Amino acid sequence: MNRTISEPTPDLRARARAVIEHPRFDQAIIALIIANAITLGLETAPAIVARFGGVLAVVDRMVLGIFVAELLVRMFVYRGRFFHDPWRVFDFVIVGIALMPASEAFSILRGLRVLRLLRLISIVPSMRGVVSALLAALPGMASIIALMGLVLYVSAVMATQLFGAVAPEFFGGLGASMFTLFQVMTVEGWPDIARGVMAHAPYAWIFFVIYLLIATFMVLNLFIAVVVNAMQSQVAEDLKGEEEMHTRQILAELGALRREIEALRASSRP
Repeated sequence: MNRTISEPTPDLRARARAVIEHPRFDQAIIALIIANAITLGLETAPAIVARFGGVLAVVDRMVLGIFVAELLVRMFVYRGRFFHDPWRVFDFVIVGIALMPASEAFSILRGLRVLRLLRLISIVPSMRGVVSALLAALPGMASIIALMGLVLYVSAVMATQLFGAVAPEFFGGLGASMFTLFQVMTVEGWPDIARGVMAHAPYAWIFFVIYLLIATFMVLNLFIAVVVNAMQSQVAEDLKGEEEMHTRQILAELGALRREIEALRASSRP
C-alpha cells in the first residue's frame, strides 16, 4: 500500500523537472521578467498610474505569483539540492524580498521590487558567464583597488598641503581633496579644476598630469586587464566544458553502437 502511494511522486517530480528544464520554460520566464520591467517602468509615470494603476498592480501581483510558483516547483524537483546552486539561491532571495510587506515601516521594499529584473542574470547564460567572470576577478581586483586607494590617499595628502590655501573649495581638507581627486580620476571636469588651481600655482599642472598618468592610464587599465583576463578564462572553461560534454556524448553513442553490433553478431550465430 505504501509503495503504491509513493510511486506517483517520482513520476510527478520527473515530469515537473522536464518542464522547468525545457528551453521554452526559460524563454517564458524571460518574457515575464521583461513584461514586469515594462510595468514597473510605467508605474513611474503619474499619468499612467492614475489611469491604469489597478491594471498595473494586478499584472505585478500575477507575475510575482508566477515567480513564487516557479520557485516552489524548483524546490519540489531539486529538494535539498535546491540551495546547492548559488543562482537558485539568488532567485530565492530576490523573490523573497518582493514578498516582504510594503507597509509604512517597510516602504523602501516597494522600490526594491525592481530587483526582480535581476533574475535575468540567473536565467540568461551569457549574463551568468559575465557575472561569474567578474566574481572570479574579485581577488585580483581587490589588490588593484587597494593600490588605487593608496595612490588616491597619498595624492590627496600632497594636494592638501600644496593647494589647500589657494583652492580651499577643492583641496581645503583631506576629505575634499580625496573627492576632488576621485573626480579627476574619472576625467570629468578636471581641466576646470586644474586651471582654477593654476591661476594661483602655475606649476600645478605637473601634479595633475603625473596623477592622471598614474591613476587613470595605469591603475584603471590594470583594473580592466584583470577583468578581461577573468572573462577570457571563463570563456575558456565554458568551451572546455562543452568539449567534454560532446566527448561524453560521442563515447556514449559509440558504446551504444558497439552493443548493437554485438547483439547483431549474437543473433546471427547458429
